Amino acid sequence: MAICESVCRGWVDKMAASKMGMGVCLNIAYSHSEDIVKDACEIVESSRKAARSAVNIALVLRNWHLGRRIAEEGYREGSRAEYGTEVMERLADGLKGYGPGFGKKELYKYLKFYRLFPEIVDSLSRQSALLSWTHYRELLRVEDKAARDWYAREAAEQGWSVRTLTRNIGTQYFERLMLSGASNAVRDGAIERTSASQTREFKAREFVKDPYVLDFLGLEAGMELRESQLESALLRNLQMFLLELGKGYAFMGRQFRLQGVSGDYYIDLVFYNVILKCYVLIDLKVGKVTHQDIGQMDMYVRMFDEMRRQKDDNPTIGIVLCSETDEDVARYSVLSGNEQLFASKYKLYLPTDEQLRAEIESEKAKFEREKG
Repeated sequence: MAICESVCRGWVDKMAASKMGMGVCLNIAYSHSEDIVKDACEIVESSRKAARSAVNIALVLRNWHLGRRIAEEGYREGSRAEYGTEVMERLADGLKGYGPGFGKKELYKYLKFYRLFPEIVDSLSRQSALLSWTHYRELLRVEDKAARDWYAREAAEQGWSVRTLTRNIGTQYFERLMLSGASNAVRDGAIERTSASQTREFKAREFVKDPYVLDFLGLEAGMELRESQLESALLRNLQMFLLELGKGYAFMGRQFRLQGVSGDYYIDLVFYNVILKCYVLIDLKVGKVTHQDIGQMDMYVRMFDEMRRQKDDNPTIGIVLCSETDEDVARYSVLSGNEQLFASKYKLYLPTDEQLRAEIESEKAKFEREKG
């Protein structure tokens, strides 16, 4: 079947074109068949997609250039705040004929956008992925540069929707990743560019968060919950759970059976992490973790390594996902210093920023005590 492609070239932003020498290539492709209606529908859908992409690029560039022009005008906070306010008022008044989106509040956003993302135009010229303006508007809320850059990169590389980005910022995904002791390579996304042999150097701890925020399950905090109910809810929302787990996870099965000498044993959830190149076992507990829970997971990991692990796989990881962790168990059980066994807390609701920050600091302190 022949592939027909029509390519339209146009400048979506004249200022960017004249100063940066860039253009936006719109590809309208369709599969040529004997059905003219089918082909026509593909052409229309493809052109709509190309048009949305072009409009998004134009909108992002428009707002970036507006921000740059405001900055060039000499707007400064502090000593020239009065002059800056006057500039914004004059600009908002001059642009009101273009409709909404040019009020003082929005103009301040455009200025902040330019200051926080000064290399947006350069990234477009390198054909890097450009997020939508709605994505960038969410990113403007992130004050920490390292966190903001990480969210922007992950959103582009992983194809996060605005809703996913908003949730990950709200649940302090980056901060929880940092709590895990993630290496610079994991933080900077360099792990995606390493060879298979190099991935063995990354520690499992870098891929295990604490806490996990499961607000997407729609379960009320404090409700009487059975482990089977929690498992079913996770499977109904598997895509969201995979996003919360992090990079590289693939679902392998539920109630995974291991056949022992004295009986059969069932693991709640089994995943495979393609980055770590190992299996990840998850056992769900609706109460506080106990040393018996840890001992059970230790046995599961040992059995799985012996029965299922292939020669090219790294050692299996076991995570006990519970509603509450225990410092004594963490410090004095086989969890202590173990790079294969972990106990992580889950939250059924989205905590406030203050609650989540306190939770992260508490877990960080526990982690430091364990190391000490």
